[in-house]
This record gives sequence, C-alpha cells and structure tokens, in this order.
Amino acid sequence: MLSIPASRPNAYTGSPIDRASAQREDAAFIAAALDDPQTLFVPVWRARSLMKGVEMGKPEAILITGGAAAQLRMAGGPWAFLGLWEQRPVFAVDCSQAEDPLPLLADALGTFTDLRAVAGLLPPGEASVLAHARGLMHWRTKHRFCGVCGGTCEPRHAGNAMTCTSCGAQHFPRTDPAVIMLVVRGDKCLLGHSQRFPNVTMYSTLAGFLEPGESLEEAVRREVAEEAGITVGGVWYHSSQPWPFPASIMLGFYGEGLTEDITIAPDELRDARWFSKAELRDHQALGFSLPRVDSIARRLIEDWLAA
Repeated sequence: MLSIPASRPNAYTGSPIDRASAQREDAAFIAAALDDPQTLFVPVWRARSLMKGVEMGKPEAILITGGAAAQLRMAGGPWAFLGLWEQRPVFAVDCSQAEDPLPLLADALGTFTDLRAVAGLLPPGEASVLAHARGLMHWRTKHRFCGVCGGTCEPRHAGNAMTCTSCGAQHFPRTDPAVIMLVVRGDKCLLGHSQRFPNVTMYSTLAGFLEPGESLEEAVRREVAEEAGITVGGVWYHSSQPWPFPASIMLGFYGEGLTEDITIAPDELRDARWFSKAELRDHQALGFSLPRVDSIARRLIEDWLAA
C-alpha cells in the first residue's frame, strides 16, 4: 500500500490571505480600499513578481502602497482584489504595458523575477500570495473577449470575474487540473525524461491533464499507460499544489505498478526508467538530476524515499 502522507506543505500553499469573497460585491469597500494608503498591491509585470534580495539568495516579496500604488494603477493594466492580509486589503495589479515598470515604483528597490526560480527560498506564505496574483493577472490579460460570442468583456466581482458586454455571459478564472504520479513497483519507482524538459539530465514523475468525463484515478492510469506503457493498479492521493504557470493545479498521487516493461511514447518522453532508492539518493554521482525543490514531483519522490 502506498498511502504515504505529505511530510510538509507544498510550495505555493498556505496563503495568509483571507479571500473575503463577500467583499468583492461591496463597491464602497473596494473603492475605499483602492484609495487607502495602507492597502497593499502585488505588482505583476509580464508574468514576473517584484522582489528584493534575489541576488543574495534571500528573496522577499515587495508589496506596494501609497503613491507608488497609484502610479501602477494609472499605467492602465488590470487589477483584482485578492483579499485581506492581517485585515489590510490586498490587490494584484498588472503593469505589463510599461516597457520599464521600475520608474513607476519610486523607492521599491527590487527587481521583477520569475517566481519559479526562487519560490523555495521565499518566506512562508509569500510564494502563495505572489502565485495567486500571477495566476489571476494571467487570466485577466488573456480573457478580454467572450468565448461565446467574441464580444468585449468587462471585469466584475472586483476583478475576479468577467462579463460579456454583448451577450451577458459570465466568465470566471480557469484552473486546469493535472495529475502527477510516482509509480512504484517493489523497491523501484518510475521516472521519465520529458521532451519538454530544459534540463537535459532531469528525470521526474509522469504527469498529464485530466480529460472530460474522467476520474482522477482513471487519469493516472491512462497517462502512465500512454507515456510509458506501464499498467497501474491501486492509486493513492498524496497532496495538491497550485501551479499558476499559467493556470493549473497539480494533484499528486502514488500508483502501484503492475507491469515492468517500459514502452515510451516518443512524442512525450525521451526516456523512462525504473530507479531504486539507492540510485535516487546518489543521483548526482550517477549523472542525473531530480525535479526542482519547489515542485510536488520532488515532494512525491522525497516522501517515498523517507517512508
């Protein structure tokens, strides 16, 4: 049986924000919060987040207040109410229209950085807040037109929904569910090297998107069979991880490998192998690498090694 509990929270979880969804409909509250100099704004510039301390290996999120926040809003990009952080309103604001957003931020003294590069180093909760803002702003910038009639959409619910000005259809942020699984057979686990991996030495767990009319367990079995030709029996849930890069949630599982012979799908994988625990613990000496430390793939592997 592979029911192994998560050893600790995944990156991008544990948000300190109360989403305060009831406040989204309170126009007076939102208007006052936007003008309050104590309100916090999370800037997003071309899918990057504002941080300081990155070069020193101690990144921290920079949240904007007061005059700098007003400058960001004047840049004309979308914004949305995220919720309350210790009773202070928090908004995401996209400043991607600016070629160089830093002059808008006065004394922020930070840089816009890819969140995925530093998420494992951020203080608790900050990665979740930045991921929330990044994912919501991506959706806002990519869904300006109605998928039903093609009409122009306008924001509603303090930026957390869109309504078509032509047909009235409502649109809400989309999150695509994906299963990610460590398949285990005896004392070995199945890892693959994807065609999409930029790291040429990395082996990771298999993963894939849920299809219509499919259960999570069925998706696990189908994806493993399609990509590696392995039959999976029992499936056990481990944990989940928001992955707003741009708009997914990873649902982590362990799977029981019933067969051993691998047949890879070359359009998906360059290679797939069974690895022993000893090989995984000595992966650097053996010339291969494991997934990034902020990923649920790495958590699945590490928790199996520790079990």
